[in-house]
Amino acid sequence: MTAIEQTEAARPRGTRLPRRARRNQLLGAAQEVFVAQGYHAAAMDDIAERAGVSKPVLYQHFPGKLDLYLALLDQHCESLLQSVRTALASTTDNKQRVAATMDAYFAYVEDEGGAFRLVFESDLTNETAVRERVDRVTLQCAEAICDVIAEDTGLSRGESMLLASGLGGLAQVVARYWLHSDRSVSRDQAVQLLTSLAWRGIAGFPLHGTDQH
Repeated sequence: MTAIEQTEAARPRGTRLPRRARRNQLLGAAQEVFVAQGYHAAAMDDIAERAGVSKPVLYQHFPGKLDLYLALLDQHCESLLQSVRTALASTTDNKQRVAATMDAYFAYVEDEGGAFRLVFESDLTNETAVRERVDRVTLQCAEAICDVIAEDTGLSRGESMLLASGLGGLAQVVARYWLHSDRSVSRDQAVQLLTSLAWRGIAGFPLHGTDQH
């Protein structure tokens, strides 16, 4: 039984959900449908049925399928960004920062809801509004990493952004590869390997004003 079905079963018949709770319920149902079917194959009928509501109720909250998809995309882009920021702020030890950031990407793609597919594997990337959101969160994550690199190394903003984009791209691509692999390498092992690779590179830039790495 899904979380949506459990919620429906636990709520007395005839009661109405508050607007925010209903919206969250609809987003949860939409995520399940979009992840399973992709944007183009998904229908509002499918989402309404999954949520256990009528189509008019669904349209009261979201005027169309794209609006629903973009609301989900906003939610999960923000989730990724916050995960990266939390990882960077979790320690002042830079090697551990790299490890925490790498693990944040692995945790994001491994989430059982499959939300990462909406961000990184969408079948709607030709849609301007979707592309803008994906590009924006990619940039924001790189900027968060860049801030740490620039502060610690004294490199220029441009140089730091180049390195940050490389680290973020490395984490995202490898995490997705790992997810779709046979998992012969555990998540912890994968994070350790990737951290070692990334750290060997970024540690080559000494801390600003010191001879430490």
